Amino acid sequence: MKRFFCSLFGHHYSVSKKVTLHIKEYKCIHCGKQVTTDVSGNLSTLTPELEDINKTLENIFQKRHRAAKHAA
Repeated sequence: MKRFFCSLFGHHYSVSKKVTLHIKEYKCIHCGKQVTTDVSGNLSTLTPELEDINKTLENIFQKRHRAAKHAA
């Protein structure tokens, strides 16, 4: 029934994880479909490969911001 709702009206995404300032992961509140922003800023289905890329980007982003806080 939930997938029917999404196929009829479209997905209703909410942010599930902020990877960096510009890259986020989203999840549909109705059917649970997960997507992420790609290089162009468009939404792409969250594949295991993109999940690994996002984890790596998140680690790099956090390390840079921790280093910037200690330097200031």
